[in-house]
Amino acid sequence: MTRTEVRDSLYPGCPIRNVLSRIGDKWSLLVLFTLEQRHVGRFKELQRAIPDISQKMLTTTLKTLEADGLVLRRAYPEVPPRVEYELTERGQSLLPFVDNLIGWAVGNLEDIVASRQAYLLKS
Repeated sequence: MTRTEVRDSLYPGCPIRNVLSRIGDKWSLLVLFTLEQRHVGRFKELQRAIPDISQKMLTTTLKTLEADGLVLRRAYPEVPPRVEYELTERGQSLLPFVDNLIGWAVGNLEDIVASRQAYLLKS
């Protein structure tokens, strides 16, 4: 059991800790945003769209999002095997909030960076 899973199990009734610990990591929102843009994506396509994510981390992130019902994984019995990922209805219902957060981040990034620099100069 990971530290996050242990922490979540300690506070199962807290929706903020429970949900944000799953989608508030470094990669989940990027994967959701990428799937929003592509509608359906294969693993390698997602990896190319998020070039700094490792194969292991993309696999882990997709499994977490699938476990939470935000992403649907479809495996096709072909040779070579084909697997596609897409947002579920629940995942799509999260998108307006993700889009608002992205908009807020883009709109405030310059001021945040300036605040960080000012803080470092004070320290």
